[in-house]
Amino acid sequence: MPAFHFILLALSLCFSSPISSVTGDHEIPQRNLADSICPLDFTVVRKFIFDSPRRPSFLDVPRKCQTLLQGIRLVRSNYLRVTGNFSLPPISSEVCLDVYQKLVNELVPWLDIRSTCAFDATLLSKSCNNISTRFQFEGLISKPELQEVNHLCNRSLDDDSSCTPCQGALYSIYQSYFIENASYCSGYPFIYAGALANREGPADSGTAKCLFSLDYTSTNANNWKKKAILCATPIGAAIGLIMTVMVIWFSWRRKQKWKRRHNSVTLNETDAGFGIETISGDSSSVMFTFEEIKKATKNFSRENIVGKGGYGNVYKGLLEDGSEVALKRFKNCSAAGDATFAHEVEVIASINHVNLVPFRGYCTATVPVEGHQRIIVCDLMQNGSLYDHLFGSEVTKLSWPIRQKIAIGVARGLAYLHYGAQPAIIHRDVKASNILLDDTFEPKLADFGLAKFTPDDFSHMSTRVAGTLGYVAPEYALYGQLTERSDVYGFGVVLLELLSSKPAVISINDHHTLLLTDWAWSLVEEGRVFDVIDENVLELGPPEVMEKYVLLAILSCHSQLYARPTMDQIVRILETDIPKSANFSSSRSMSSACADDKHPCNCNE
Repeated sequence: MPAFHFILLALSLCFSSPISSVTGDHEIPQRNLADSICPLDFTVVRKFIFDSPRRPSFLDVPRKCQTLLQGIRLVRSNYLRVTGNFSLPPISSEVCLDVYQKLVNELVPWLDIRSTCAFDATLLSKSCNNISTRFQFEGLISKPELQEVNHLCNRSLDDDSSCTPCQGALYSIYQSYFIENASYCSGYPFIYAGALANREGPADSGTAKCLFSLDYTSTNANNWKKKAILCATPIGAAIGLIMTVMVIWFSWRRKQKWKRRHNSVTLNETDAGFGIETISGDSSSVMFTFEEIKKATKNFSRENIVGKGGYGNVYKGLLEDGSEVALKRFKNCSAAGDATFAHEVEVIASINHVNLVPFRGYCTATVPVEGHQRIIVCDLMQNGSLYDHLFGSEVTKLSWPIRQKIAIGVARGLAYLHYGAQPAIIHRDVKASNILLDDTFEPKLADFGLAKFTPDDFSHMSTRVAGTLGYVAPEYALYGQLTERSDVYGFGVVLLELLSSKPAVISINDHHTLLLTDWAWSLVEEGRVFDVIDENVLELGPPEVMEKYVLLAILSCHSQLYARPTMDQIVRILETDIPKSANFSSSRSMSSACADDKHPCNCNE
């Protein structure tokens, strides 16, 4: 029976017409979409998402949600062009979201955009920075910046040569005025540009592709006929191939089930024993009992807290063997995600590198008073985090040899995650507080691979970004596009922090902030490369080396994803400037690099 279903699926893929077919049998009546109470024209977004041959794979939930979000931004841009308003009246927003839901369900009946993509009516009615109209937007942005947007975006945006400068101008406005709420306000400059700065309007294919990442290529009946002819010829061979694949697949599944039964691991917490369970045969990581965790942290004593965050607290602990560890305790957890959590932990535990924090194990448990618990355990780093030494309450003067060692170590750790680990891992949150330092100031990357286990277990299914302000790459903040080069951007910011001793977000006064990347870019553009470097850093390297580090940091922070180097390229560049006689752990600069009071740190801050 399953094989018969596969054959039917193959036939339907070849001979079924798109939603808006030649016959129009499956078209949604436009009267139903253009509900009189909803002022938005969803026929525009239909063309780009649902009638496009490049519509997203609806098995790829994160990309699907991001595409649907861009569709909302496109229709809002069209609404702004017609009415001059960014936001809908609250009475219309729920109705319009229902209209959009109906449109989506014509293609994907099971998808609920509210629960799956976390959409709600505020996407349509909520204002950003109290901006509801075009005049309020234009009153906020400086005239030179508006003129630049009108100059760079008021043209056809079909190709990269015209699109890239426009995107750069809009991203600059986003950084200057809207970055405080990256998850919601990020679309405003693009909505405005599509509606009022671009002469073609948001419904133009080039504008939609450039500003909203919606690519459309028109289709017609001839395309469908060609598709039918192409499918008809190899259909017999395809059926035979499907049958062969089915036989192989069932054989493979039978073997996998046997292996799972043979190598099964108990992941549920039990109170019967006080021992430690091994996760897998090729991993040194262990599963701790909740009683062991409580004993190690003195029943989660406040005195043992060494870090806090939105995810929960980090505790310093002492295991029975005398080793000091850091324990990250997640809050608001449920048992539903434990299997995925345990699998992810097992993958991370199998990764070993000198520049990654050693992972000890984890604990999942449901206890009467505290509720469900999810905890990870890793080695405690006695020298704290890079953030402690650069910007903490007791700032220490790290010499250049130490800073250089940290930069190279972080680069090696990220390169290993990207190209040495199987499967490859994108860190997602490269920042100074996630770079821990051992007693020789060897850097250790923390929190790699666990970004999806933050509160509410949101991951790339969410429209929110898992990252930290100032370190998040533009394409990730604006479009949810995450690649290895997103980590490169974060590394570039950290390298600028090491060079300048300035934080990723610089406070100018009580009301204004400036991104470190913007500050450094402006200096380099003026030819003042060496002004980026903190002149108080001890034992600076040769001018040509320092200049190369600044330019590498700037390039790594480039707003265009593919302009950035890869981490393996960065490692090769940095390693060419390591002094042959350098001995970072014993150099005379070490005494000036650390204070008497060490800062024990944790898996993540």
